Amino acid sequence: MSKAVKKKKAVPEGRVQPQMKIVMSDVCAVCRTPCTRGLAYLERMRQPGAVGTGVPCVLTLPGKK
Repeated sequence: MSKAVKKKKAVPEGRVQPQMKIVMSDVCAVCRTPCTRGLAYLERMRQPGAVGTGVPCVLTLPGKK
């Protein structure tokens, strides 16, 4: 008995998946339109000894202004 082989889907050449930029708490602190994800990250970073790696910012998506 042989197993079925799954093929990967071909990605269209002209299509690029939009990516959000990772921002740190200092950027979230001065943001003009704060989001819940950014505010939660900012609150976590205010705790003593917190180490952060950033949070994806929805405002940095290409085409969003």
